[in-house]
Amino acid sequence: MTTLSKGITAVALSAMMIVPMTADAQSHRQKTKNDWRNLAFASGGAGALGFLTHNSTIGWLGLGGAAYSAWRYEKDRKSQAANSRRYSSRYHLRRKHN
Repeated sequence: MTTLSKGITAVALSAMMIVPMTADAQSHRQKTKNDWRNLAFASGGAGALGFLTHNSTIGWLGLGGAAYSAWRYEKDRKSQAANSRRYSSRYHLRRKHN
């Protein structure tokens, strides 16, 4: 094998190994984002239940947890969107509007 063909083979193999890793990182990011969203809903429900049963401690803790979880969800959502825009602009995947 010549040096050029070895180099091409190495580049092709490394590219095939990088694609699954980036896809796995994206799925982890999506799962984390969805976990924060679900936690916000659950905490909000606990807060509402606390106030309905006149237990203000659970009510305030639930609302605080819902607010924090919603903030983290929004932060992760914006981060994911920014990464997607960066990727799109890097590889020219955006559609041009005429």
